[in-house]
This record gives sequence, structure tokens and C-alpha cells, in this order.
Amino acid sequence: MSIDELKTIAFYLPQYHPIPENDAWWGKGFTEWTNVTKAKPLYPGHYQPQLPADLGFYDLRLPEARQAQVDLAKAYGISGFCYYHYWFNGKRLLERPFNDILASGKPDFPFCLCWANENWTRRWDGLEREILMEQVYSEEDDRLHMQWLAQAFQDPRYIRVDGKPLFLVYRIARSPDPLKTAKTWREEAHKLGIGDIFLCQVESISEEHGDPSVVGFDASVEFQPDWQLLGSPLQRGLYWKFARKLGLAKKANAENNIYEYKTVVERMLAKPTPDYKRFPCVTPSWDNSARRKTDAIILQNSTPEAYERWLTEVVKKTLSNDSNEKIIFINAWNEWAEGNHLEPCQKWGHAYLEATYRAMSST
Repeated sequence: MSIDELKTIAFYLPQYHPIPENDAWWGKGFTEWTNVTKAKPLYPGHYQPQLPADLGFYDLRLPEARQAQVDLAKAYGISGFCYYHYWFNGKRLLERPFNDILASGKPDFPFCLCWANENWTRRWDGLEREILMEQVYSEEDDRLHMQWLAQAFQDPRYIRVDGKPLFLVYRIARSPDPLKTAKTWREEAHKLGIGDIFLCQVESISEEHGDPSVVGFDASVEFQPDWQLLGSPLQRGLYWKFARKLGLAKKANAENNIYEYKTVVERMLAKPTPDYKRFPCVTPSWDNSARRKTDAIILQNSTPEAYERWLTEVVKKTLSNDSNEKIIFINAWNEWAEGNHLEPCQKWGHAYLEATYRAMSST
């Protein structure tokens, strides 16, 4: 199979426009940019704030902003976006950008959906137990959900695997009966004339690692960073605790979880190949200190060169396997407050996009 048949799908966050719920919970006019612009460096050399370059502080209600994103993605070989989809028992949040994309037929760019099925809480305030929007699961809701999804699946831009619409679930372990949900979705999709669907579990935490057929799914999507394989944070333990008392170690390391990006890359490349179908993933970086006052996860000293090495190795491995579908996920296109974005920033410009293009063209 040639490099031309390789697909790169970038996860895409739609939280760049105000909604009434966020206004009520976080303050009038809140968007992801609110967190991004408040970020400060926690130690010398810490890259914060991470601010956009070419595309600016865009508003996703504007079709021009969405088209500019796609123009940039196409120019550097990105095959499609995987939009995060927020569904709460028939109510959707942050739905405006995708609604407009579906209704207008523009931009002309492939896409799929990932159901981000977590409760919304006040986690950013450190109050994880205060639920703002709760997920409640039922067979009735599964059917209603598929009836809505069918509209997206019928769009000619929708990404398919083996001819089937590709749908991801971020936290399938949160479902009380995922096997039943998968069965219900498949039944409903056939009733609606969609036919077979291709379901993927995202391997976001340890419970979601493993054979997807156990929960009635077709494949897994690796999530990066893989939290289980990060190793120990830097400057932890009794030695560093003593060093901090003497002023010889960073306070930021005690309050957060800091790792070397290049070390994480090597750990991820050493992961064994599973005996089930799993689409790989890479991330250009990760730093969610813009969202968290403490206990952030920071992969420090990421560079386009280190990212390019990771992606190049994943491309080689993907092209060498026997699967008909050659898909690599990238986390993410625009997760600015988590520090993982391919969109140009003021420090690196197009360097990560250029690294992506080179890696995709390397074999």
C-alpha cells in the first residue's frame, strides 16, 4: 500500500465560541481562549502562554475561520478532522460549528465524530465532584443518539472504514452496558438505512485498553499521551523533597507532573503491538497547566524534530501492517489549553505542520 493511501485524522476541539452554559458556569464570554490567555510560565524555560499565530484568536461561529483551518490542514497533508461531540441525553453542547458545517456543506473536508461522553464538572476549579452536565445512559437514549448521528453519517464528507461510518467513543468504560449500547446502535443504524457502522473505543485510561470486541466495538484508537506509560514525573521522591527545602529544586515539579517529551516518545515507540485492531496516535506536545492551577501534566521540551521522529516511526509501522485501512490520529489540531496543537503558535510558527508533512512523506 502506498503513502498516498495513508490517512491522518486530527482531533478537533469546538470550544472557541461562547455558549449560554459556559457563560453561566465560567463567566460571560468564556471560550477556550479564556484559559489560554491566563496561562503563565511555572518555571524558567516553561513555554507558556502558548498563543496562536496565523489564525489568531478565532471564533468558530465564523465560516471564514473554519475554512482557514481547513486550508491550512490541507496544505500540510492532514486528511480530516475528528470533531469532539458533546451529547447529554438529547442535548448537545458546543454544537454550533458542526451544525453549520453539516448544513452548509462547507468546508469541503473529511470528518468523523468522537463522543466525549464524560460528565462536565468544575474540574478546572479543582471541584471535580460538582457536576454541571451529567451523562445518563439508557437504551432509549442510545436510539435517540443514533437517530441524530445518522444525519452526520449520511454526509458525503464523513470518514468511513471499510465503507462504514467511523464513530469514536472517548470513555466507553463509563457506559454501564457498552455491549448493549453497541448492539442498539447497530440495530438502529440499519433501521435508518445507514447500514453497518465502524465503532472505535478510545484508549484514554487503563479500563479502555484491551480487545474492543469485548464491548462490541470494531477497533481501538490509541490516545496520546498514554497516561499509563509516562513513567515517574521528574524531581519526585525524598531526595527532591529535601532539595526543594534547600531551594535547589523546582517548586513546579512538586505541584505538577512534569516529564521530558523525548523520553515519553521513546516509551511510546516501545509499546508492544496489540493482538487486536488499533489505530495509532501521536501528539506534538502536552501541557494542560493553562487549565489547572495545580496537578497539571506537562511534557516539557517538545520540539518539531522530536515529534517528527515519533510520527515518522509510526508512519513506517502503519504502512508495514496488513490492515486495509492505514489511519493515524494526531492529538490534536487545536487543543490550545492542553498545549497540544498543530495550529501555528507564536513560538514555532508552522514548524509542527512542516514536521507532519515531512513525516507523512518520508517513505
